[in-house]
Amino acid sequence: MISLARVGKQYGRQVLFVDASFQLNPGEKVGLVGPNGAGKTTLFRMIVGEESADEGDVSVPKKTTIGYFRQDVEEMSGRSVLDEAIAGSGRLGVLHHQLEALQHDMTDPARANDMDRILARFGEVQEEYEHLGGYGLEAQAREVLHGLGFDDSRIDGDVGLLSGGWKMRVAMARVLLGSPDVLLMDEPTNHLDIESIVWLEAYLKSRPGALLMTSHDREFMNRVVTKIAEIDDGEITAYSGNYDFYERERAIREANREAAYARQQAMLAKEQRFIERFSAHAAKAAQVQSRVKALEKIEKIELPKRRKVVHFDFRQPPRSGDQVAVLTGVSKSYGHRVVHDGLTMTIRRGERWCVMGRNGAGKTTLLRMVAGVLKPDAGEVALGASLRMGYFAQQALDLLDPESTIEEQLQRDFPDESIGVLRNLAGAFQFSGDDIDKKIRALSGGEKTRLVIARMLLNPPNFLVLDEPTNHLDLFTKEMLIEALADYDGTMLFVSHDRAFLRALSNRVIELGGESGTEKEPHLYPGTYVEYVARTGREAPGVHS
Repeated sequence: MISLARVGKQYGRQVLFVDASFQLNPGEKVGLVGPNGAGKTTLFRMIVGEESADEGDVSVPKKTTIGYFRQDVEEMSGRSVLDEAIAGSGRLGVLHHQLEALQHDMTDPARANDMDRILARFGEVQEEYEHLGGYGLEAQAREVLHGLGFDDSRIDGDVGLLSGGWKMRVAMARVLLGSPDVLLMDEPTNHLDIESIVWLEAYLKSRPGALLMTSHDREFMNRVVTKIAEIDDGEITAYSGNYDFYERERAIREANREAAYARQQAMLAKEQRFIERFSAHAAKAAQVQSRVKALEKIEKIELPKRRKVVHFDFRQPPRSGDQVAVLTGVSKSYGHRVVHDGLTMTIRRGERWCVMGRNGAGKTTLLRMVAGVLKPDAGEVALGASLRMGYFAQQALDLLDPESTIEEQLQRDFPDESIGVLRNLAGAFQFSGDDIDKKIRALSGGEKTRLVIARMLLNPPNFLVLDEPTNHLDLFTKEMLIEALADYDGTMLFVSHDRAFLRALSNRVIELGGESGTEKEPHLYPGTYVEYVARTGREAPGVHS
């Protein structure tokens, strides 16, 4: 279907692809992986024709339709969410909006003299729309938007009033409703909650077209793709299997390559010793020359590149009292919408509560009340003795000094720590070498998240309140963070849509909105997220596995 043959591509001195080849076949679902800057987005852009290869060929059959979901979303306004979503559904979307315009013209007194032409045109458009199955389009659009977390009031509301994250969901709905032959998706789970992620998994698995996507969500990748394409060092290498299979297979290939490298180095050393020993012997001159020529022709095996791992011994927090936080009869409303009504719970030392609940159930509101950022309308939030709290939310990224470098920020935060300790901390969170001289204003969302969490964990508090701490983090950093927090000896209350994070760290679950997702009485599960899934038969409120 789509093929790259011996492609070369570079920007200035940065070489992305060298003689790279890859093929995406009809119906294949492929995960695209590689370090930041390897060329994943460039590959997408070459496929859709926004960029061209410097060398080689990128071949896309003429009649192949391509849908591309990307992170930079265009401006949306002047339509309802439903109409904006339908606008992406190819010819049907065009006809849908033509019908709307013609219906408007039919009720316009100023167009009375032109009514015959308008009615004739309406009949033509309506016939084509019906023939293409257009009258099922609105129902399909609502189904997709519901799956992505929209309720009916939002679906019929003004798209221009939505936040950037919700507009990303509308952009995704547009692409999905277009039903393209090939779907390109760049980090589709970034702005989704766990309910929408579970829905999207099922949708992508059931659609017949081809899929090429990047994702920092291991679970999502494992469940959706059946092939991995890795971009590394200018090449594209295919692995038949999901992400877990790719990791195992890559480790085996690396081990084999290291063994082959060691064997070749031993052989080369032996040949070099022979050449050096007998280079001055006339009787051995022919043999020496023969071996020199043979060595020149040998293709040298290179060691596989390994991602540099900096280990940091995270300190243990001071001990808190047995009762960390006690919520008694806590209520909170926003206008007429009641979010919490008489919530009572106790968080004890060493417990790790993950907070589950549908959109609007009050997950972030609960965390903000416990953190003291938001006051309840009624009831009390009492924090225990000897408590030091660390609160992470996306707003925490705004507290960094944009004009400072990473190193300057850490030195200002921790004036008593040595440069060595601070550089080790930065290295553990993937800031190495010249990275620590980067200005904070130049950092991506993921890099800022890494820096904020690094600052929090150098001298860790004994109570961590974390609201979506894995947003924008790559797989490697997520796994490092899970490893660090697995050894953490304090108490945690957190919201996350990353199931690897939920499985590894929770030992208690609070589900807001109850079994139906609409009850005011929360359900408290005295076990892990894994046990919660086993007991309820679902991975998220309202979404059955």
